[in-house]
Amino acid sequence: MMKRNNIITTILKAIATTAMLTASLSAQENPKAQFVQHLDAGKKQTIVTFGTSLTAVGAWVDQFATVLEQTYPGQAKVINGAQGGANSDWGVKSLDEKVLQHKPDTVLIEFAVNDAVGKRRTSVKHARNNLEQLIERILNANPDTEIILQVMNVPIGHTRTGRPNLEAYNQMYRDVAKERGYLLIDHWQNWQKLLDEDPLRFVAYNPDTIHPVRSGALNIIT
Repeated sequence: MMKRNNIITTILKAIATTAMLTASLSAQENPKAQFVQHLDAGKKQTIVTFGTSLTAVGAWVDQFATVLEQTYPGQAKVINGAQGGANSDWGVKSLDEKVLQHKPDTVLIEFAVNDAVGKRRTSVKHARNNLEQLIERILNANPDTEIILQVMNVPIGHTRTGRPNLEAYNQMYRDVAKERGYLLIDHWQNWQKLLDEDPLRFVAYNPDTIHPVRSGALNIIT
């Protein structure tokens, strides 16, 4: 009985600590995405995901849509505007068709992983110019659009060696998010932790070395 009481006390302390941390964050800034705040207020929202195959065939997009539908029935529409093999050059060319025509309230963007492909010879500067152009065109269409940037999962093997400077492209996304005050969803650290601590499970979640399967998306991304 004493052991059970100690466990319950530990859990309650953890909950209290989390609550205090959340309150502290809320006092400094609202940690919720704009689209979540709007959904909480009963407003309908259109969210477009825009990027590479990690989004185009990423199970996380359907999982994300499912969570929103379960939490806010009938309020959120998630549109997958990504393309396998695409980089930010494609993004610039396809923005009107894949994103702007849907008049999104929020756009999630990730192209770093394919901009980093060595044989494409896309410099970090060029990739950043493309990202900035995407952002400006989205805001020109609607200044109230929320833009969330993403750094995706860790590739291994040949998919990593083919991207020799990937970290610089990922850091560029982090830098742009910080400079503009945008939310950043940085998946990298969670995938790297899994790779370091449980490489067999990492491979099970990414059997082709770069594209997470549904269970991997559910447990690490979503």
